[in-house]
Amino acid sequence: MKQFFALALAAASSAASGQMPATNPMPDGSRDMYAGLGAVSRARYEGADSSKTSVLPVLQVQWSNGVFISGMSAGMHLSTDPKLEFGPLVSLHANRDESGNGGIVDGVGVSTLLPLAARVQRENPLAGMPDIGTRVEGGAFLNYYLNPAWRFTSNVLIGSGRERDGARMELGVQRLAVAIAPQHTVSFNAGVTLVNRDYNRSYFGVTDNEAWSSGNPVYRPGGGLKDVRVGARWNWALSPSWMLTTNVQATRLTGSVRHSPLVERPTNVTVSTAFAIRF
Repeated sequence: MKQFFALALAAASSAASGQMPATNPMPDGSRDMYAGLGAVSRARYEGADSSKTSVLPVLQVQWSNGVFISGMSAGMHLSTDPKLEFGPLVSLHANRDESGNGGIVDGVGVSTLLPLAARVQRENPLAGMPDIGTRVEGGAFLNYYLNPAWRFTSNVLIGSGRERDGARMELGVQRLAVAIAPQHTVSFNAGVTLVNRDYNRSYFGVTDNEAWSSGNPVYRPGGGLKDVRVGARWNWALSPSWMLTTNVQATRLTGSVRHSPLVERPTNVTVSTAFAIRF
């Protein structure tokens, strides 16, 4: 099946941040939904030197009971404190094959073994590396409002990687929507991602067998700080129902993954824009 990916309207950095407010004025049994279509230009995979552009669906839904769907994540707000947001969270981690992230999903495959001469001539670091299928991650989020304009965000998710033993934690700070003109708002975010050793070895490591099949040198990264990121979002309310949202985010790989033979460029920029209608 094709990897499904959605742009999260309310998430400036990660859909896992739990963007919707804990205090919910919605009537019981009601919902608030945005749906639409957008385009995203991003690195072929984390650390790739090349990029790809895709046309993708947009989905964000909030129900009055606190359940929400935001992009590729879903969760539930359990707090009644307007300064605090927390609850369970599930998310889909994109698959990876030789073409990069978001290609054909067929589980963890075994690459075809190539003659050494053919492998050396390959320019794609993922050529000869085994595929990693789409993974369902589970965890929780916790956000805290310093004031109406600033918020700390955090989430922990477990279940990624070849053996589904990868874990990651995202920590961030957000400057929420600032009105710059009628119908126009901007917001900003910055954050870091921490991961365990199993995560890094799945997505950035090279085992002895993988070195033979791909031509990459053996590499066994440890856990720790994976990346740092900054981003901005611009929302244009075209009407009470229609909105144009644009996101720009720069991410730089750090720590042991920075020196992985799979990393061609440590800094990647993702740009997305989408039209959405509110139901």
